[in-house]
Amino acid sequence: MKKLAIGVDIGGINTAFGLVDEKGGIYAESLLPTRQYPGYADYPAYVKDLCRALRVLSDSVSFDYELVGIGIGAPNANYHCGTIESPANLFKFGPDEPERDESLRLFPLAEHIGANFPGVEVLMTNDANAATLGEMIYGNARGMKDFIMVTLGTGLGSGFVANGEMIYGHDGFAGELGHVIVEPGGRECGCGRRGCLEAYVSATGIKRTAFELMATMNAPSELRDIPFRDFESVMITMAAGHGDPVALETFRYTGELLGRALANVVTITSPEAIFLFGGLAKAGRFLFEPTQQYMEENMLYVFKDKVRLLPSGIQDRNAAVLGAAALIWQRFGSRA
Repeated sequence: MKKLAIGVDIGGINTAFGLVDEKGGIYAESLLPTRQYPGYADYPAYVKDLCRALRVLSDSVSFDYELVGIGIGAPNANYHCGTIESPANLFKFGPDEPERDESLRLFPLAEHIGANFPGVEVLMTNDANAATLGEMIYGNARGMKDFIMVTLGTGLGSGFVANGEMIYGHDGFAGELGHVIVEPGGRECGCGRRGCLEAYVSATGIKRTAFELMATMNAPSELRDIPFRDFESVMITMAAGHGDPVALETFRYTGELLGRALANVVTITSPEAIFLFGGLAKAGRFLFEPTQQYMEENMLYVFKDKVRLLPSGIQDRNAAVLGAAALIWQRFGSRA
């Protein structure tokens, strides 16, 4: 009998999920609008509706199969506990709940979904770790034992694999490369600290860099006529393709900060390769070339010219759902 897993990706706007086999084939997909459940009090309804939607998905294929497990990728998810802990954009306290204790925003989602699927293993990790597992199972990291995945979206996430195993740390939150401080006292980050890598190397960070450079450079730029509220990071890539000096300098500076950070982190895990994933990574050579240059310039000599900087192999597929399902195949694949 064919074996399938359900991959679930929980985002602030939508929750995407699909039935996935071990080779990455997706047999059915669906969405649940997460944004309809914004508040702390909405969480029970979200669980109920998600479980109902997963049942509908499970019943939507026309052949018999064994459901091996349900893998979930979510912001601030703790692999060890199966919980989502104080997520920035999910199930927030409303304005009429100003005195609520933040420690209450701990949601045992894996347990709650498991209760609706008796006998089915439910595993959960954060979204960047899910993408990392997807790269290892379905992407360009197949066969690698040591690599790093860097996800470049609205923020900067990362996943670290050493000796073939994801590094979670004792509390389940290891691998937060986006929150290493690269500019002490620098830009305010969404985490509340200043100077984090994420505040510079992300879709929002590179936008801030472009506007700072337009304020300090005299060079003409097609970016100058775009209002901040309408500005998107892809516009910098388009301008760079036209030779725009502000756009090119924006990528050079972004690559410098990312390259320096990667050179430092290489000394910790000695990876075979580092993969860049996400919307910002689609800038291609404009991001990869300066990042590679500054990574090698700042690399400890014993690591020079040993670490490949590569694009993700799951970039143009439903990477989030595949990554979540990979949680199951990574753990049970040998038995599936």
